[in-house]
Amino acid sequence: MDLSTLYSLQRQLDERIEKQHGLQGKDLFDKKVLALLVEIGELANETRCFKFWSVKPSSPQEKVLEEYVDGLHFILSLGLECGFMHSPSLPQASSNDAQLVERFLRVFWAVDEFRKAKSQQSYDFLFTEYLQLGEQLGFSFAQIEQAYIRKNKVNHERQNQNY
Repeated sequence: MDLSTLYSLQRQLDERIEKQHGLQGKDLFDKKVLALLVEIGELANETRCFKFWSVKPSSPQEKVLEEYVDGLHFILSLGLECGFMHSPSLPQASSNDAQLVERFLRVFWAVDEFRKAKSQQSYDFLFTEYLQLGEQLGFSFAQIEQAYIRKNKVNHERQNQNY
């Protein structure tokens, strides 16, 4: 996965949104954190991993992947806002066999830790946890990158239509 390309695409989208909506120079950190938490919740909802009361299966992988990259957009955007970029070393397949519910809880916790600390270390931890969630969901880095690029184009199209 070429993170520098993803950061560049995200920067272009963020700058466009900020200009189009008159948000240049505004502190959007808390709104982006909340948006990320909402997106992670939507992702969990599509996996249905916590719905012990239901026998309905998870949404199709393509829908789950789309929700996953929605969260990635906000992680990249938060990094840009704070001047952080994730270190180029991507995590290897996790040896942690945490259940999916536990992995989601770890990601939520990592978001909160980043919100409080606003440090490179807490950002790297969040990014790594999120990438490991993607792995646990069965996505390769190539799939994530391709889906991110597709969704980034959709987000630009939405801005064209005053979304």
